[in-house]
Amino acid sequence: MPSRTERAARVAVLADSDTRWKWGVLTARRITPGEPRESAESGESGESRETTPTGFVLRGRATPTARQLAETGVSATAPREVTGTEFLREVRDAAARGEGYDVIVLALVGGTVRALLQGLAELGLDRRPVIVTGYVGVVYEKLADGLLLRHGADVVLANSRHDAERFRAVYEGVGADPGAVVEAALPFLGGAPHTPEAGRDTLVFAAQPSVPVTRAERGYVLRRLVEHARRHPGREVLLKLRSKPGEHTTHLEEFPYQKLVRDLPVPPNFRLVYGHMGEVLDRTDLLVTVSSTAALEALHRRIPTAILTDLGVREALGNHHFLGSGLLTSFDRLDQGAVPRPDEEWLSRQGVGVGGPGTVPYERAFDAARARVAELLAGPALPPIAPYYTAETAGGYLPGVLARHRLDVTAPEPRESGVRRIVREAARGAYRHGVQRVAPVIRRLGEL
Repeated sequence: MPSRTERAARVAVLADSDTRWKWGVLTARRITPGEPRESAESGESGESRETTPTGFVLRGRATPTARQLAETGVSATAPREVTGTEFLREVRDAAARGEGYDVIVLALVGGTVRALLQGLAELGLDRRPVIVTGYVGVVYEKLADGLLLRHGADVVLANSRHDAERFRAVYEGVGADPGAVVEAALPFLGGAPHTPEAGRDTLVFAAQPSVPVTRAERGYVLRRLVEHARRHPGREVLLKLRSKPGEHTTHLEEFPYQKLVRDLPVPPNFRLVYGHMGEVLDRTDLLVTVSSTAALEALHRRIPTAILTDLGVREALGNHHFLGSGLLTSFDRLDQGAVPRPDEEWLSRQGVGVGGPGTVPYERAFDAARARVAELLAGPALPPIAPYYTAETAGGYLPGVLARHRLDVTAPEPRESGVRRIVREAARGAYRHGVQRVAPVIRRLGEL
């Protein structure tokens, strides 16, 4: 049987939302070796073909729809929907068939990563896969908790020099091994640099499902966008949405802009849009947001970008991450025609200046991660998974984290049936309805 370095790596990606699916697939392709290409004339090995990971999405409250998965544009093959236990069985059974995964990318929230680390460790595989995890965008909340829940993975990717320094400091601060932290970049940066076009003036607001969170704050943002469009009739103002009503992404959305806008008269140059963010950015002349990762995508392409301060500069909003960026501004200033200018050193530290003057090309931003994975694949069997959170270090916290996921590969497999699928979809729909309709009503009643 070929060794793990003599063939294309077998890679599995497990994600729990559309954005993490996109991150996981693109990350897998950038950091794992593909099957060597052979020269048609000489048969000599050349560049590697792109890795094609096997995809799984975790069944849960944020399970993406087929439309959301297709909109990411990262794979023509739909991932298989599984529970955590079903995924572990797949890993176990693939190893038993002699087709075990070499690399597993866990594109999940921290608690789920920790539960899967436990489950993978308990499989007791003779040669376990390399486990990779990381973050899909800006890390502005739960830094310590999220990182410590991810500790135990072989590779914890940091999307910038700034993040790598923070991640290592957290691990070192609790006496945990920081060696798994590897600096890389966001895997979905790219696209052509911004080029103004005569007669085109397009402002895009990148919406976030949970930032801001309250109806009043989201209503404020919407009203200011509509007013801006009315003040600038020659400018196209697009509100870029992540999901349609009834769909969920990484975070829950109680007050969708699609519903709030029904109460407002809007000018003809204001529109709601969906679609792949990269394609929307192709026609963007000014990207405005509170703290969306889309800002980093825009900055990488040198698209003028503005981070709003109207609701304050607060940790809960995530816009504090942009302190020192030169991008913080308000609707009043945008209405007056102001366009922020980014600080180049800040861009470089955030990993969005790669490829610019004095920095490495973007394609090389993943060299260290690719080398680390290749080194782990070529070496002897990996040591047992050793996370920081254990019964000894977090005896009052870890049991609750693990209990929420109930991973037990020894339990009987439930029989899949049409009725089970219908009930599952009905329950998921009821949950989403409760989040977007019932919960806001109950909250308002509680304030009476």
